[in-house]
Amino acid sequence: MLIPMPLSRQRLQERGYNQARVLGHALDRTKLADGVLLRMLDTPAQRTLPRSERLRAVQHAFAVDPLQVGRLAQRRIVLLDDVMTSGASLHAAARVLRAAGAVHVTALVLARTE
Repeated sequence: MLIPMPLSRQRLQERGYNQARVLGHALDRTKLADGVLLRMLDTPAQRTLPRSERLRAVQHAFAVDPLQVGRLAQRRIVLLDDVMTSGASLHAAARVLRAAGAVHVTALVLARTE
């Protein structure tokens, strides 16, 4: 199952699209599970924060849609994102997905910052 990292409503409105969803659609639209992972908080851009603040900022930023929890049971998940800075967002999202029943979560990103 391919799960794109969700954007906040504000960032989605600014961009007009979710770049991680576009990546998932290009990889395998049949395995794309958009809407399973939700962004609950509009966090500051991670590139502007030191690591300790990044971890704190995304601690409660994600949740699994309660109506989608059953889809995660015993599933292997690939989290998709365009850019990874520290990995704090991916780690927080993976924690939520595992708590909802996923047996394995890995990440696939297009680019990594220095």
